Amino acid sequence: MVGIQEDLADSRLLHFESKKIWQIAGPSIFSRLAMFSVTVVVQAFAGHLSDLDLAAISVATTVIISISFGFLLGMASVLETLCGQSYGAKQYHMLGIYMQRSCIVLFLCAILLLPLFVFATPILKFIGQPEEVAERTGLVAMWLIPFHLSFPFQFTLQRFLQSQLRTGVIAWVSGLVLALHAFVSWVFVYKLRVGIVGTALTIAFAWWLSVLGMFGYTVCGGCPQTWTGFSTQAFVGLWEFFKLSVASGVMLSLENIYYKMLVIVSGFLQNIESSIDALSICITIYGWESMIPLGFLAAVG
Repeated sequence: MVGIQEDLADSRLLHFESKKIWQIAGPSIFSRLAMFSVTVVVQAFAGHLSDLDLAAISVATTVIISISFGFLLGMASVLETLCGQSYGAKQYHMLGIYMQRSCIVLFLCAILLLPLFVFATPILKFIGQPEEVAERTGLVAMWLIPFHLSFPFQFTLQRFLQSQLRTGVIAWVSGLVLALHAFVSWVFVYKLRVGIVGTALTIAFAWWLSVLGMFGYTVCGGCPQTWTGFSTQAFVGLWEFFKLSVASGVMLSLENIYYKMLVIVSGFLQNIESSIDALSICITIYGWESMIPLGFLAAVG
C-alpha cells in the first residue's frame, strides 16, 4: 500500500514537472522553429529562381552565416547565467544592465566579423570553390550583412525575456514574423521579381522585425521591473563580459560549423550546383530538427 502511494506521488510529481517544462519548452521550441523557418523560406524561394541562386544562398546561409551565428549565439548564452542569477537574487534592474552590456559587446564583435562577408568571394575561391558559385555567394553575403547585424540584439533580447519566463511573447513575435516574411518573400520573388538580392534582404527584414517586436514589448511596459531605461552602467565591465563570453562563442561556433563544412566539400563534386543544393537541403532539415532539443535546453536552463 505504501509503495502504491509512493508511485502515485512520484507520478503526480512527474506530471507537475513535465507540465512546468512544457510551459517553457513549448513556446521556446515554436519560436526557434519559426525563426529558423525564415531561412528555410528564403531557400525555398531562391530555388524558384535558379540552381545557382539556390547554391549561393545555401552556401551563404549554411556556411558564412553559421560562423557568425554560432559565435554570437555562444557569446549571448552567458547572459542566461547572469540574468538567471540576478533574477533569482531579486536584483531585477541588473537584467536590463546585462542586456545592454551584451548588446554592446556582441555588436562590436559583429563589426569585427564583417570581413567574412565583405571578402566572401576571394575566401571561397581560395578554398577551391567554383568561380561562378563564389561570385554569386559573395554578392549574397554582402546583402546578408543587415541580417548578420541583427544577431547581437536578437540573441540578447531573447535571453533577456526568456530568463523572466516571457517565452510566450517570443513565440508570438516569431510566429507573426514568419507569416509576414512568407508573404513579403512571395511579393519580392513573384511580383516585384527582385531576384536573389531581394530574397536575401527579406531575411534581414524578418529578423530585424523580430528584434523590434521584442524590444518594443520590453520598453513599452512589458518588463517594468527589469527594464529601467538606458544606463551608463552598461559600459562598465565590458572587457570582463567579453572574456567571459568569448570562450563560449568560439566553442559553439566550432560545434555549429563542423557538419556544415560538408557544403564546402560538396563544391568539389561533379554537378556542383545540384550537389550543394541537395546537401544544403539535408542540413537544413537537420537544423530544423535540432530546434526541438534546443527548446528543451532553454526550458532546463
